[in-house]
Amino acid sequence: MPGHVDRLGEIRPGLATVPPAERGATRIADRVVAKIAARAAREALPPPPGDAAVPHATVVVRRRAPGSGGTDGTPEHSARVRVSLELGYPADIGALCGEVRRHVAERVEALAGMEVPEVAVQVERLHLTSGPGTAQGRTR
Repeated sequence: MPGHVDRLGEIRPGLATVPPAERGATRIADRVVAKIAARAAREALPPPPGDAAVPHATVVVRRRAPGSGGTDGTPEHSARVRVSLELGYPADIGALCGEVRRHVAERVEALAGMEVPEVAVQVERLHLTSGPGTAQGRTR
């Protein structure tokens, strides 16, 4: 049995012999998950217009005790995320929101180790983007 001798001369079990459930767990704060989600939303979008607010996220983290057998199908460590955005217009809003959903879920799972069964994207405001061929003034 692998182990080490402590200062009293007793043999102690090595880390490999301690079951994972007895070693503890890392808990990631909701605000950290929210920051990851907001950053992922920014990564998924083109640069915002100058006067647009940066994307922000609120997160509800649902945790279940291991082996509790939740009946709602929610994984043991999961986060439900709500992201608020301001987008340039005209644009394919549905495609942009879909890309934000996909990227946020992917990054939260990769960086926080949590499944994201739901990403709600709220478009708070649209900004008229000016470019070649875009009319200036009121848009109908």
